[in-house]
Amino acid sequence: MAEKFEALTDKHIEFIKEQHLYFIGTAGAEGFVSVSPKGMDSFRIINSSKVAWLNLTGSGNETAAHVLENGRMTVMFCSFDKQPLILRLYGQATATHPRDEKWGELVALFPEYVGARQIFELELELVQTSCGYAVPYYELKGERPTLTKWSDNHGNAGIEQYWREKNVKSLNDKDTGIL
Repeated sequence: MAEKFEALTDKHIEFIKEQHLYFIGTAGAEGFVSVSPKGMDSFRIINSSKVAWLNLTGSGNETAAHVLENGRMTVMFCSFDKQPLILRLYGQATATHPRDEKWGELVALFPEYVGARQIFELELELVQTSCGYAVPYYELKGERPTLTKWSDNHGNAGIEQYWREKNVKSLNDKDTGIL
């Protein structure tokens, strides 16, 4: 049922492009494991062995702390309609922040969002598919506008203040590199 690949195939790429939801998994050497759902127009395939996703401001910043510590990341996509499938991307991630020279190049790949705080690039070490036979059917009703409205209302200065208050340390008191 499960198959392993060294890189993304054309079939994998088409599957990813059809998805509206994905999950990011990271962990430090110890402490809490982070699994976070992501949506909006925030995922890009750079090539068959590299992907990127735009991380928007949220209540925590666990992924950034974990990537800063060890770089391990898993991205998971699930089919909730049509043919069942689970697709996992395993690899080493790096974070680029608005202060970094590479930011302009990477952020141009995405729509403009107030509150964009990092872009994670993942160098793929393993691509794995599995059946997904137990994943239920769900129907997409649409994207939630809540985060975009919240960010727009805070503006860039308000977002940076929020980062200082809520995004500098992880749940395990590790530095996130946000500032």
